[in-house]
Amino acid sequence: MPIKELCRKGGFSDATFYKWRAKYAGMNVPDARRLRELESENAKLKKLMAEAHLDIHALKGVFGVKR
Repeated sequence: MPIKELCRKGGFSDATFYKWRAKYAGMNVPDARRLRELESENAKLKKLMAEAHLDIHALKGVFGVKR
């Protein structure tokens, strides 16, 4: 089946297909699942880090910074 027809039936563009193929080529299903879990965990950690930096910045603004 040609790629264009496969993409049309799936409802996504050719560019998306090639992007996915470049990212996930050669991966098994467990590897792809683990990658998704790691990306999710990384996003959570980035959010926590941003919140911590905001808290530090707010505390420095309230109490002032020692010079």
